[in-house]
Amino acid sequence: MSERKSGTVEPLRPKRPCPECGQPSSRETYPFCSVRCKEIDLNRWLSGAYSIPATEEEDQGEDDQEPR
Repeated sequence: MSERKSGTVEPLRPKRPCPECGQPSSRETYPFCSVRCKEIDLNRWLSGAYSIPATEEEDQGEDDQEPR
């Protein structure tokens, strides 16, 4: 077991830069640095600026299916 210094607390999450502005992230708005940056990101998702790429599989028509 590793020894810990008495009185020190390890953070739950490592500090990372805000994905919007690059400032250190805040615990209250993680992974963002502020409510402003958090809302900017949310607005981009809601307005369709961000999208998750998807591949559509070809639909099998009734003629292509095997009889049961």
